[in-house]
Amino acid sequence: MQVLENKPPEACEAPNSQKQRESLSGHLKYLALGMIFGIIFIKAEIVSWYRIQEMFLFDNFHMYGVIGSAVITGALSVYLIKRFNIKTIHGEKVVLKDKVYNHGQIYGGLIFGLGWAVTGACPGPLYAQLGAGYLSINVSILSAIAGVWVYGRFRDKLPS
Repeated sequence: MQVLENKPPEACEAPNSQKQRESLSGHLKYLALGMIFGIIFIKAEIVSWYRIQEMFLFDNFHMYGVIGSAVITGALSVYLIKRFNIKTIHGEKVVLKDKVYNHGQIYGGLIFGLGWAVTGACPGPLYAQLGAGYLSINVSILSAIAGVWVYGRFRDKLPS
């Protein structure tokens, strides 16, 4: 375990590599934000199995509008972070590295999309669906956890 010293902030390459530790109140604000996000998912019907099936069958624009808005918001956010050299709340510089392409991204994307189409949920909405009372989503949650464990166990043996 790394011991943090009281040095000035350096650079943050990813949210989970920040130099400052979060307090309990910091974790509670993320929990509250996640709950609000889940409520928005439910009200916007983003976690609806029927909406997701409509998307995969090209029957409705609803989900494409949501995903398109998220892509535009993300692209604008990255542009603003780079343009104005925005720092984290702890004053750390945000480092955005270029991504390196490999063929595994195609296979992973296909598996992800297949799972999304079959279960009606990508990883984010799983917990919102559980909170909304869709108890059958427990199978998807346990399967996602098992998939992450299997990947972590065999990652060094998989082709890159």
